[in-house]
Amino acid sequence: MTRQDAELLLAEAGEAPDDAFPLFDAALACAVHEDPDRDTGPALDMGREAIERLAARLDKESPEEAIAEAMAGDLRLEGDVITYDSPANADLIHMTERRKGLPVMLGVVYIHAARGCKLQVHGVDFPGHFLLRIETREGPMALDPFSEGRIVLPSELSRRALRAGLTPDVASRLEALMAPVSDRAVLIRLQNNIFARAQQRADWPAAERSALRRALLNPADHRPWLDVARAREGQGALVGAQEALGRATILDGGAAVSARAARERVRMQLN
Repeated sequence: MTRQDAELLLAEAGEAPDDAFPLFDAALACAVHEDPDRDTGPALDMGREAIERLAARLDKESPEEAIAEAMAGDLRLEGDVITYDSPANADLIHMTERRKGLPVMLGVVYIHAARGCKLQVHGVDFPGHFLLRIETREGPMALDPFSEGRIVLPSELSRRALRAGLTPDVASRLEALMAPVSDRAVLIRLQNNIFARAQQRADWPAAERSALRRALLNPADHRPWLDVARAREGQGALVGAQEALGRATILDGGAAVSARAARERVRMQLN
């Protein structure tokens, strides 16, 4: 798969309805888009194995136990606590090789396996630390893919929410804290993470690629194009930055004040 192939796949995913969003395939396309010179075979094999391992365990274990044992035990997936900020932790191909990743990258594999086994598992856009929501006979439970899929108790959810800066009344509302998000939102959160880290180290080409992926995955959103423009400006590609800002303005119905201000700033540099 080439980078152009990856962009076509991401564009197709962007047009898919939320209930048919190809999470695992889109995550793999994101990895190829970042670095095309790699073999996708091992990642595809791991995706198939994840489903097979989980299916085998579901015969004799509860869903929450089975998914944790299959992903963390059988596949040896775990959070990277040593080199947390490494770009490899947000890349499906690298994660396949290292068996380590960010919470949301690990969550992609958990969700993929769950979907293959007809389990109801969704991402939770929890502040500061991505979690999973699994539906069980006892009701919904929160799982932490970064900590080997362990259950996060309601009291701990509230403590985490308070530490993240939420007010006590919000931190006590468990249904709000565990509200499921779409698979598309899961992958976009991952690309946001990649963009933020690339921007921090002034790696503008990587920042542009991640922002472009977000634009393809959610073609109605003007905000990724603002980030594309910022990354292109950081590279000195001012004409390209102007083009991206124009797209942002069109998508936002002409109401994107920040886009108009940025366009004027870039125009002044062009002059």
